Amino acid sequence: MSYKKYKQYPPIDLPERKWPSKIIEKAPIWCSVDLRDGNQALPTPMNVEEKIDMFNLLVDIGFKEIELGFPSASNTEFAFARNLIENKLIPDDVTIQLLTQARRHLIERSFEAIQGAKKVIVHFYNSTSELQRRVVFNKSKKEIIDIAREGAVLIKTLSKEYTDTNIVYEYSPESFTGTELDFAVEICEEVMNVIEPTTDNKLILNLPATIEMSTPNIYADQIEWFLNKIKNRDKIILSVHAHNDRGTSVAATELALLAGADRVEGTLFGNGERTGNVDILNLGMNMYSQGIDPKLDFSNINKIVSTYEKNTRLHVHPRHPYAGKLVYTAFSGSHQDAISKGMNIYAKEQPEYWEVPYLPIDPSDLGREYESIIRINSQSGKGGVAYIMENEFGYKLPKEMRVEFGAIIKEESDKRGDEFSPQQIFSIFQKEYLEIDSPYKITKYELKENEVIDNNKNKSALVKIKASLIIDNEEKTYISEGKGPVDAFFNLLKLANIFGYNFLNYSEHALSEGSDSKAVSYIQLENEMGEKKFGVGIAQNITSASIKAILNAINRFCR
Repeated sequence: MSYKKYKQYPPIDLPERKWPSKIIEKAPIWCSVDLRDGNQALPTPMNVEEKIDMFNLLVDIGFKEIELGFPSASNTEFAFARNLIENKLIPDDVTIQLLTQARRHLIERSFEAIQGAKKVIVHFYNSTSELQRRVVFNKSKKEIIDIAREGAVLIKTLSKEYTDTNIVYEYSPESFTGTELDFAVEICEEVMNVIEPTTDNKLILNLPATIEMSTPNIYADQIEWFLNKIKNRDKIILSVHAHNDRGTSVAATELALLAGADRVEGTLFGNGERTGNVDILNLGMNMYSQGIDPKLDFSNINKIVSTYEKNTRLHVHPRHPYAGKLVYTAFSGSHQDAISKGMNIYAKEQPEYWEVPYLPIDPSDLGREYESIIRINSQSGKGGVAYIMENEFGYKLPKEMRVEFGAIIKEESDKRGDEFSPQQIFSIFQKEYLEIDSPYKITKYELKENEVIDNNKNKSALVKIKASLIIDNEEKTYISEGKGPVDAFFNLLKLANIFGYNFLNYSEHALSEGSDSKAVSYIQLENEMGEKKFGVGIAQNITSASIKAILNAINRFCR
């Protein structure tokens, strides 16, 4: 790898930088550029109907500034803008934004597109980077300033004809991150001299990382340096527009906000040229996770994902922050155990703040279901299996049984080499613990409880049981007694020559609420070899469930 042909981006001389000690306290002004920057990056750009569907989604999310596109670039872009305006599809509290190069014929065509609109941001730009001045345009700094100034003059002149439209101006020195900082300030101030912004009618100055060229801290330094030097700070809205060439656009934008940026342009899921734009959903949810209102509504993340995928023909990565299908999923056994315990404690105690291990936010805030949090494969542990059994099917496995059943699932998953759905886990549970009727099966039983008084006049209960068992395909009836139903049944088994098992653990609960709920019993036995196994029984009453659990445990030993 010829790494030596690349040079390191120089640091910014800003010894008194203030942004590192600041925190984000409120959401910025958001502007979605999904319909322009996002759309032009698609292999198959959206048609008018698809763009309208995406526009409506962006409105529903809560964007108040939405860039429609580059109406001078194509008939589709122009038709889309006219469709929204003529059919009055733009809510009164939403400002549309149009992008144009600082070139006369493109500016004039753009103004034709906004005829009749109520509120419009006219965003014009020209490239200012040293590399593009030298390689692409072969122009001096003065010639580049002239392009920006002439564009600003024309835009301001044309705006006078649109008396019924509230027009806001936005200027971008494209490829800001490749532009000398003093030149970026110089050209922006030349534009300001033409536009003459006021504190009531501010100019948006957008500083795009058209190419992400440095670590995020340097981008923050550039923003703070710029704001320290630009004149009339109170008359501008400082906007940032980060691309993701280095994969750090979210971090760069967050640090730019610390450095003083007021506004952020970006896209859903980071869709944009090359490696994409900054992901506004990621940014907004990062704020949300810190207790800050992002002023955007992502509560129905499944709808957002499906609408985005349908119209862009792109897919959201399963590990995409906050939105991916697997981001609230744990395969690791230790993670599953921690999540299971954390969810149970949170549900029980309802603390003021969300605190569940491995889950930075509550998935239900985004419309995701708790059932999707834990999935099972060969890397999973007892905690995840126990969580599925309780939350999906109502079985509260005893602690010792979680280990036993977790090992069974792990072994099965190793054989299959795949993950298990909750229903597949339950099917294994049924086969292993419930659907076992050989070599022993009970067909019927009767219980009778008698009160017994000993020589010291102490009272106790004696339970008599009469039960019919099928043993080796032959049904026989036995009668025995004990201090309770379970003890009586154990004694009866001995009469049937079924012995050598010690009773270790017992637990039971109702499977659901209500008078018709069935009971489930878990009984752990130990054989003469020291092996331990659980049996599970389900019946209308706890006695029947316990008897079935005993037989199921014994039958498991006999396999």
